[in-house]
Amino acid sequence: MNKELKDMTYREATQELEEILRAIENDAVDVDELTQKVQRSSQLIKLCKEKLRKAEKAIDQVFNEENCETPAPAKPQEGKSASGTLF
Repeated sequence: MNKELKDMTYREATQELEEILRAIENDAVDVDELTQKVQRSSQLIKLCKEKLRKAEKAIDQVFNEENCETPAPAKPQEGKSASGTLF
């Protein structure tokens, strides 16, 4: 599987990483091919990290929107104006 990175899902990327790992562990990769496999693995790992960060950011945003209500305006304390100054 050598799908274009930009079109890959997280699952596809991790499956390809697993295939590469199995091939290396089983000595199914010769020395000439090893460099290419390592470079591809590096690209796949980077893609997975980016997808995880993007998902984490989206999830955090959803939770922040759900947990945060519009803040009520602060009540001025006695002797202070609404801006927090005395005058």
